[in-house]
Amino acid sequence: MDVIEPVRWSDDGAGVRILDQRELPAREVHRDLRTIDDVFDAIHSLAVRGAPAIGIAAAMGATLAIDPGVTDLAAARRRFIEACERLASSRPTAVNLHWALDRMQGVARLPADSVATFHEAMRAEAMRILEEDRAMCRAIGVNGASLIPDGARVLTHCNAGVLATGGIGTALAAIYVAVEQGKRVEVYADETRPLLQGSRLTAWELSRAGIPTTVLVDGAAASLMQRGDIDLCIVGADRIARNGDAANKIGTYGLAIAAHHHGIPFYVAAPSSTFDTTIRRGDEIPIEQRSGDEVRCGFGRVTAPAAASIYNPAFDVTPAALITAIVSDRGLHRPPYEFSEFESRVSA
Repeated sequence: MDVIEPVRWSDDGAGVRILDQRELPAREVHRDLRTIDDVFDAIHSLAVRGAPAIGIAAAMGATLAIDPGVTDLAAARRRFIEACERLASSRPTAVNLHWALDRMQGVARLPADSVATFHEAMRAEAMRILEEDRAMCRAIGVNGASLIPDGARVLTHCNAGVLATGGIGTALAAIYVAVEQGKRVEVYADETRPLLQGSRLTAWELSRAGIPTTVLVDGAAASLMQRGDIDLCIVGADRIARNGDAANKIGTYGLAIAAHHHGIPFYVAAPSSTFDTTIRRGDEIPIEQRSGDEVRCGFGRVTAPAAASIYNPAFDVTPAALITAIVSDRGLHRPPYEFSEFESRVSA
């Protein structure tokens, strides 16, 4: 599989380089983010997206607030904390964003000899977050591959692959590892309205990896199940509550209902950084409401009248009762779910 790095340091080390996912699949455009405003806009506009990837981008990006050439350590630490607080407001639902920034702020409060050593410590912590995510993705892939039989026809929603993480993905990691093991896997990718992350991103990266992929509009998923053409569903998550309720891209809940009706296993895959033990149930998860223009004229063509109101939540919550198993880097979790043993990932 070609190496895809959605987030890394810029070549000169003074910025954060992202693969601008708004441009895919037509063009591969890499952008260097040089300021906190650049990082905020990239996360908010979905130039970089996917719960683990935005956590990594925020952690790396927050270091741009530190000027290692200045001498006032207290002022540098203040500017860094302020940058973390600003980046935390860029998107509300994905817990990895807040988890990564909370972790960075925890390290920022440790003693440092100078602004230069403070800067080095923060860059090192951001790299640890990236490397840990790579390891978690690989572990998710190994654990999840055990759920995928040879010859499986797998339905997924949105993008939970390389583009969404620091490694080989979450939901798609299971597919990549299954293929590495010699299994034949065919993937059906929901188009994922309104921004088409399934057709633009999932189909793009799976095709690059040589994995057979069919794109379908979201409304066709239930009929595909009815025909008997789907063996299992696997999706990612942006936040998982203590009871196993899982927030993921809008449309996931309807997919889970259809899978349940047709007796098809429905799996959720996510790293341990996505579990939020401070939240008991899914109805406590904040759901991001995005601009109506994403629906009304998301790709440059007006598709709804200006007078019409738009309902555009970025995520929905799938109840734990509809989830056959949750795959994490720590193993396979079966119902009844109780994740209080997971370390709390985000401050109140």
